[in-house]
Parts: sequence; structure tokens; C-alpha cells
Amino acid sequence: MRSQSEGERPTPLGPDSLTWRYFGDWRGMLQGVWAGSMQNMHPGLGAGVEEHSIFFDERWERLYRSLYPIGGVVFDGDRAEETALQVRGYHADIKGVDAQGRRYHALDPDTFYWAHATFFMGTILTADHFMGGVTEAQKRQLFTEHIQWYRLYGMSMRPVPDTWEDFQLYWKRMCHEVLEDNKATRDVLDLSKLGPPPYASWIPGRAWALLRIPIARGFVWLIVGLYDAEVRELLGYRWTARDEKLLGVVGRAVNAAFSLLPRRYRMHPRGRAGWDRAEGRSAPDSALPQTPSRNLAPEAERGSSKHYNPM
Repeated sequence: MRSQSEGERPTPLGPDSLTWRYFGDWRGMLQGVWAGSMQNMHPGLGAGVEEHSIFFDERWERLYRSLYPIGGVVFDGDRAEETALQVRGYHADIKGVDAQGRRYHALDPDTFYWAHATFFMGTILTADHFMGGVTEAQKRQLFTEHIQWYRLYGMSMRPVPDTWEDFQLYWKRMCHEVLEDNKATRDVLDLSKLGPPPYASWIPGRAWALLRIPIARGFVWLIVGLYDAEVRELLGYRWTARDEKLLGVVGRAVNAAFSLLPRRYRMHPRGRAGWDRAEGRSAPDSALPQTPSRNLAPEAERGSSKHYNPM
């Protein structure tokens, strides 16, 4: 496992990185439920969500506003370390004892790194399934870059595997031995009461109730396809060769549709702003995009240190 030299300053990723190419693309939203459920299956992370989060009261809002600071750790350039420390700070008070008497803290190095590992693997899954695929050499490069990205948080590097091969063993061990089927995970996968996203709040309730059925089933099916076999078994899901073939068709269709769009329109605002600064469309010190007010936490929660609240 890795160590970080005393006084060594982390270097943010830039436009020459593969992570800039694949992370921050709107196609990454297709694995959002995968990332949320994989994170929550970690005992410490799941307990923190169950006891401290209001995520299930504002699923869409939490997801969309989180994209800004999390994306900023990749795309904010010279300001990326500051953004990373802000993200770390949101987790400082998330701690306690779970129902089985196990102590947890969101800033426990193993817990915090697991969340980051899901972002890294989510990037690979998005690229592999919905962006035309990535080679083994590119996966190795993305692995190296995920370490560079993680250093910005100022966390212990102890849990971070040394090589791509070590990471694959770490991932398998987590899926097979550490992750657990818990309430926080099942709540993420239960989309039966999912409301419309904030930008589509104009959709009448009855119309959304009908739309929600295929949307919910489709998302869960997609997420099951992205799971490792060990996770499917843990959660009791079945996946067939026919499902796998259909997932390939869906992935190619998504990639074909997005290839018709200019890169700027495929990117989340924080990623788009990073590319704009890198390519001279905007000044290096231009203001960072922040989430619109429709994505903010409920008003009573906005003063909490647990929430990103740019307003």
C-alpha cells in the first residue's frame, strides 16, 4: 500500500489525462445508481448514510449538486485541492456506532477510499460500456491517475493499492468479503417512489407515475448488468447471456447517440468549465460553476457542515 511523502504537494489532473476524457461526461449518470449502491454496501459508509443522510428525501437534488464538487476535484485545476478539502470537510462529523455495535467514521481511511474506488471503477464502467471501450493499457493509466486525484484529499494513502493488478485483487476482496446487503443499499435500489428530476418538475404527477415504471425497471436492470458476479449473488439478482448481449446493444446505442454531440455538450458544467479554461475559451481564474438553487438541500439543512451549499 502507498505512502505520501511528508510535505509533498499533490498535483491536479489536467487535459492531458484520460480521466478528463472519460470523467464528467453525462453518460456517467447511467451508473449513478451503481455507484450509490456499491458505496452503501460498505458497512461504514452504509451506516453513515442510514444515520446521517437525507439522501432518500432528495435523491435527484443530492445527486446533481454532488456532481459539482466531486467533478471539481478532477477539473478545477489549481483550485482542485481546495475543492477536495471542502469535499473531505463535508464528512468530518459523519460518525457513530451502527446497529451491530461497530464504530464508523466517514473519514476512516478505508471507508473514504472505498467511495473514491467506486468513482474510479465507475469511470471505467462508463468508458467500457457507453463510450466505446477502453484498453487494458488505458485502464492502467486511469488507475495511476486515480491515485493522483485521490492525493488531493489529503487522506492517508495506506488503503490505496500499489498497482492495477493489486487494485483488481482489492476490488474482488471487497466484493466477496466486505460488502454487505443492507438497508441503505436496498433503499438506493428501490426507485418505486422516485420523483421527477428537478428540471422536469413540470411533469404532471399521474404522467410521472406511469413514466417512472419503465425508468425504474430500466435503471435497476442496467445496474445489475454493471455489478460484479459476486455482488449480483450477494443481492440475489440473476443475469443471463441474453441480458449481457442486450446491455452491449444499449451501450453501443448510447455511444452512437452521444457521438453526435460536441464534447462541450456531453460534459457536466464543472468539466466543461475545466476544458474551457484549458483551451482558452475562458480565463484561468474564471469563476467555477456552482449548482443551481433547484438542487440545493432543503432550506432547514443548508447550514449543516455536511452539505455543499454555494449560495
